[in-house]
Amino acid sequence: MKNFLLVVLFCIACLTMLESCQKNEEKKEAEKCVPRKEKKLEMYQMSEMATLMEQMYVDNQRLKERIKKGETIGEFPQHFLKIHNAVMTDSTDNDAFFKEQAKKFIAAQELIYKDPKNAKEHFNTGVDACVKCHQQKCGGPIPRIKKLYIK
Repeated sequence: MKNFLLVVLFCIACLTMLESCQKNEEKKEAEKCVPRKEKKLEMYQMSEMATLMEQMYVDNQRLKERIKKGETIGEFPQHFLKIHNAVMTDSTDNDAFFKEQAKKFIAAQELIYKDPKNAKEHFNTGVDACVKCHQQKCGGPIPRIKKLYIK
């Protein structure tokens, strides 16, 4: 009888543990189904200047290939002149230093089209202006800009 009582108590203990485990599993499943507060995604909106610089980069990649192949260079892209008044991400970056580097960049770019015999030299001078400005302002794109150099 004593053994029977021990077996019954053991079975009750096992059933209690099993029931407790099942409740824990149900609780975990319920937690999985509760929707979490998700962070609101915000689309990054490039500034007018950032968009212009991206376009100038693409244009200069194409120009670099034309210069390297000795092809006709074409006409100076007038949209480059927007560099003087495009809205920047941080308006405080539009200071005297930036304005000077922008002038140097535009002058070098215009010389490519006016003096195609020395296009490579003028092109690299324009890239220099970009690098110098980005060293002072926003260094992130410098490795990418340096890829524009014509060797």
